[in-house]
Amino acid sequence: MEKGKTYYPDFDVLDSVKEWDPVTADVVLKRLGPFPPLKFLTDEEESKLRVICKHLMYDNRDEIFDWVIHSIDARLNDKTGEYQRSSKAPPEHILVREGLKAINDLSRKLYDTDFLSIGVQEQFDIIASLQVGEAAQIPQWSQIPQKDLFDKLLILTVAPYYSHPTIWSEIGYGGPAHPRGYYRLEIGLADPWEAVRKREGNKGDDDGGE
Repeated sequence: MEKGKTYYPDFDVLDSVKEWDPVTADVVLKRLGPFPPLKFLTDEEESKLRVICKHLMYDNRDEIFDWVIHSIDARLNDKTGEYQRSSKAPPEHILVREGLKAINDLSRKLYDTDFLSIGVQEQFDIIASLQVGEAAQIPQWSQIPQKDLFDKLLILTVAPYYSHPTIWSEIGYGGPAHPRGYYRLEIGLADPWEAVRKREGNKGDDDGGE
C-alpha cells in the first residue's frame, strides 16, 4: 500500500479529539505543529536527517517529517541517558551527529559530492549498505559502527512517525481510548468509533462487526 493510501478512507482519528481528556488532546494536536526552532540539530544536519528518515519510512510528506525531526531533535537534546545501547557505540547524540558527517564523507568518496546532491537511488544504496554493515570503508567507521548507526536512525524515526495523527488514521488506529474506553472486546467486534476497513474491489462493504 502506497504512503498516503489507506484501507480506511473514511476514518480520521481527529474526529474523536473531543472524546479525549484535555491533556491528551493537547499532546496529540501539538504533533501537527507549528514547531519551535530546533535545539540540537544544525540546518545542514536537519536536511540530511530528513532525507534519511524519508527513505527509512518510504514516505515523502514533509508535514509528517516536521514532527519526526522535531521529536528526534528533542530526544538528542535531552540529557537523560539512553535505556540501552551497544557497548561499541557512542552516546546517541554523538552517534547521530558524527554518523551524519560520516554518511556525507562516504558520499564524497563514492560520488565526489555531498549526500544531499546525489540521486535518490544512490542515497538509498548508502543507507542500505549501513544496515548490513557493508558500506565502503572510511576512517569514521572505527568510531561509528555502521549497523548501530542505522539501527539508531531507524528507532528514532519509527516512533514519532507512527505517533502522528495522519498515520494513525491511515493504519486505522483509533487513538487514545481514555476516558472513553473500549467495551466491544470480543473477537471480530469493534466499537462504533473505531476504523472500519474497506474491502478491496468492493467499496460498499467493510470488515466491521455489528
